[in-house]
Amino acid sequence: MSENKIRPFIPLIVFIGLCVLLGIGLGLNPREVPSPLINKPAPAFKLPQLHAPDQFLSEADMKGKVVMFNVWASWCAACRQEHGFLMELYKQNIIPIYGLNYKDEAEDAKRWLIQYGGNPYAASAHDLSGRVGIDWGVYGVPETFILDKRGMIRYKHIGPVHYQVWQETLLPIIQQLQAEPL
Repeated sequence: MSENKIRPFIPLIVFIGLCVLLGIGLGLNPREVPSPLINKPAPAFKLPQLHAPDQFLSEADMKGKVVMFNVWASWCAACRQEHGFLMELYKQNIIPIYGLNYKDEAEDAKRWLIQYGGNPYAASAHDLSGRVGIDWGVYGVPETFILDKRGMIRYKHIGPVHYQVWQETLLPIIQQLQAEPL
């Protein structure tokens, strides 16, 4: 076929290609956005702790044990949904939970923790600028990362943590990582 005979079909070919890409995109689950950080060391950071601004939290503080790293904010409606469940995990002492208070005023965050039932975090870093969240690939809050004993990110959950997510996804990963040697 000559170029002149193909030319009228180019818009149709482009349209069909775009429809295929759109169809693929609509079939994706936004809660399963792959993270390029999986199986890589947690990004380095050093931020003041929310409840002790003269003390700092860094990725090094989370090494040596399997931990949850939960990104949260007082302005986040979905964070309210998961907070009660995080408090239950804290009381059961199954895994240390560290927090990253993201783009939030410290006083608002402290009031929010009191208002919604307490502080489930071993420590919570205060990331007012959001820079550390960006380094961790945070799209929105809440997001929860599971780190292994070496400080490697092994899983990322987007959205609130609740009983079903815990039982079906997070707990099996955590148990497997806890059984691994350091």
